[in-house]
Amino acid sequence: MSDTYDDVSPGGSPMLTHTRPRDFAPAAGEACIEQIGAHIERHLGPVSSVFHEIVSDAVHIDVHVVPATEAFPHLRLVTSGMSDLPMTLSDDVDAPRYMELMVTLPADWPLQQADLEDERHYWPIRLLKMMARLPHKFDTWLGFGHTIPNFDPPAPYAPGVGFDGVIVLPPVNAPEDFGQLVIDDEKIIVFMSLVPLYPEEMALKLKKGSDALLDRFDAKGVSDIIEPGRVNVARKRFGLF
Repeated sequence: MSDTYDDVSPGGSPMLTHTRPRDFAPAAGEACIEQIGAHIERHLGPVSSVFHEIVSDAVHIDVHVVPATEAFPHLRLVTSGMSDLPMTLSDDVDAPRYMELMVTLPADWPLQQADLEDERHYWPIRLLKMMARLPHKFDTWLGFGHTIPNFDPPAPYAPGVGFDGVIVLPPVNAPEDFGQLVIDDEKIIVFMSLVPLYPEEMALKLKKGSDALLDRFDAKGVSDIIEPGRVNVARKRFGLF
């Protein structure tokens, strides 16, 4: 079991501190992979390949690759398997219990097997898998505006990468109908995007809240498309955010 302590940041954002994950638990096969795969292709486009896990802890996470098209010139990676288990919500939280995650990358992001041996190329996939397991390993949940640092103290996701944390946001560059998949009366899967953050952006969010960060994103044209080396919307000037 995990030890989780609730706190609130200066900006009013809930903070979850996870100290001990659940022990390794082999995952069964995915329950909804066919429905999720069909949903991805219906709304985003054909899946060119899937990164399958061999050994899985808690949930079996596969990553579906949707190549760039003329209509949408960016690459998408979408998980399946996170939604095999419900996330753990407290009684006072009204939020989706089933979720899958995606990242959006430049069209030419290297994804060949040899490329992925380099952490500078593999880190978005690692991020998806890590975040997809987090709710199930720590008996918690993910939702809009949640931010998660990369370890404590935070470390860059890969050498030369300035991001060391992530925020969970809606997939604003996907068709609206992609946002949720109804499996049955008891199970609705929501799809959310992971947007990596610079240390200063994480600090801004914790100090002033998600709205302050998202206002900066809007002002600088930052969306849920991951652009290495993009503008840091919270870089300090004259000692102020």
